[in-house]
Amino acid sequence: QVQLVESGGGLVQAGDSLRLSCAASGRTLSNNAMGWFRQAPGKERHFVAAINWNGGLTYYTDAVKGRFTISRDSDKRTVYLQMNSLKPADTAAYYCGYSVTGGLPRTATDYAYWGPGTQVTASS
Repeated sequence: QVQLVESGGGLVQAGDSLRLSCAASGRTLSNNAMGWFRQAPGKERHFVAAINWNGGLTYYTDAVKGRFTISRDSDKRTVYLQMNSLKPADTAAYYCGYSVTGGLPRTATDYAYWGPGTQVTASS
């Protein structure tokens, strides 16, 4: 089992920045991908960004390209999401996902473990 805990969410003004963190513990792997998803009330969970096992490859949904940056600690158990120029449309609960495969998975079913989520609200 792998446990994930997100932190760093909050209420900000449009244009501000936030940095989310996700720490993995338990029976972690050394060659897996991790990712971030978000879910607005009444909507499905959507892919935001993914990073491969060593942090050398990343992938973003078009809506956040150029504004968000995903990164990973050298211990490979902590992943970050730097969010700049936040917009009201970015408002959602953000979830960290832990895949047991490599590559850059982009669908929720590719992730075996999830954190409880952290709320991000960008007001206009």
